[in-house]
Amino acid sequence: MISETAWLPGPTASLWPQFRVLAIEPGPRVSLWSYVTVGAFQVREEHPLEFVVLAPHPGESLIELVTMTTYYHHTHGLGHGHTVPIGRPWIPGADCDHLLISRPYPLGPELEICDVADGHFHVVWLLPITESEKNYKIENGLEELEQRFEEKRVEYWRGHRNSVV
Repeated sequence: MISETAWLPGPTASLWPQFRVLAIEPGPRVSLWSYVTVGAFQVREEHPLEFVVLAPHPGESLIELVTMTTYYHHTHGLGHGHTVPIGRPWIPGADCDHLLISRPYPLGPELEICDVADGHFHVVWLLPITESEKNYKIENGLEELEQRFEEKRVEYWRGHRNSVV
């Protein structure tokens, strides 16, 4: 089942009234909850993005998280490899308090670029990471961090996962 909602507190709803978040229940392809923005591509015409976060449980805080990231993209301009400080755990009790803007690896490459009538937009994955992982990425590069994730077979959806660095 898919439900559509918007995060009404804050500036996003007034700046982009058509902006929505889809909450998609786990299914046969993805066994996690998916929260996907619809309309985020409008906030920065020169770099149109939509965001997706995958989570083990549903929650309003995830709607807020993708909405907050959309606004952050508007004010800071995000792209692959950038990190976003959340200021709190991404889900209650989690160790990760940053998001890495990544390719949507768990969803397959066919989702990454979406063609529309006026051009295209990129779908990016908001991968929860720890501050130490963010610092490692800054010091060693995105590829090195992603290699560590792969080597350790990181279970990114777990709130209490060990840092890979």
